[in-house]
Amino acid sequence: MQIILLEKVLNVGNLGDVVKVKDGYARNYLIPKKMARRATAAALAEFEARRAEMEKQAADKLAAAQAAGEKLNGLVLTMVQKAGVDGRLFGSVTHSDVAEALAKQGFDVSKSQVRFPAGHVKTTGEHPVVIALHTDVTAEVTLQVKAEAM
Repeated sequence: MQIILLEKVLNVGNLGDVVKVKDGYARNYLIPKKMARRATAAALAEFEARRAEMEKQAADKLAAAQAAGEKLNGLVLTMVQKAGVDGRLFGSVTHSDVAEALAKQGFDVSKSQVRFPAGHVKTTGEHPVVIALHTDVTAEVTLQVKAEAM
């Protein structure tokens, strides 16, 4: 299916690109999330008329993400979890836990933006966490997991 991208999509294209993607990806993901439109002659004409406005909105989103990324870079999050004597956690620290901890500190981050490079955190200690704020902006946060005093 031919679509017009209304914002930058990772591994697909940039704003305004007319690309061919699988029908299901377009119908079930890109179009419902308002990331793309079908590439018809009317849609292309409408997009060209609104192109400057959409590019300005995309630039504003990028600037906001960069500002948040500068605040987040180098941040140390401390979490206390139940752990055994050997330092292994009873359970793990999940994407939701990190998103909630960041929300308590005033950052608007969803769990889908949290990435663990080495998988879920299942031990105490320091672990790197990547926060994907935008397709072009990521922030590195250190997660410090401590054992709960019993």
